Order: sequence, then C-alpha cells, then structure tokens
Amino acid sequence: MTVIDTIALVLVIIGGLNWGSVGIFGVDFVAALFGGTDAVFSRIIYALVGLGALWSITLLFKEKVPEASERDVR
Repeated sequence: MTVIDTIALVLVIIGGLNWGSVGIFGVDFVAALFGGTDAVFSRIIYALVGLGALWSITLLFKEKVPEASERDVR
C-alpha cells in the first residue's frame, strides 16, 4: 500500500464516520469543527474526502500481491 493509498483510505474513513454521525446523531462534525458547511475550510475537507473516495476506487482494481510468509522464506 502506497502513501497516497493510505491517505485516501484515511480520508474515506473520516468521511464515512462523518456521514455516520450525520445519519445517527444529526451532527456534521466537519462543519462543527471548521465553521459550517459553507465555510471554505469545510468545503476543502469535503473535497479532499471526495478525492480520497475517487482514488479508493482504484484500490478495487489493483492486483493483489501475496506477502511472503516465514514458511515461504525458508
């Protein structure tokens, strides 16, 4: 997993947790932390989460490379 894959995954997790909190509790934590849904910084976070989600689509199509186990090394 590359650094950009990890960043995208973290962003998607943040977005998923935020949407979960909106659905369950009615609280948008990104908006609450950064000044509302129309605030510039909130919109940047939303855009980054969206880009992370788009990048994560590519993870579905990456070839899986099995990791070498101890048994394979011997």
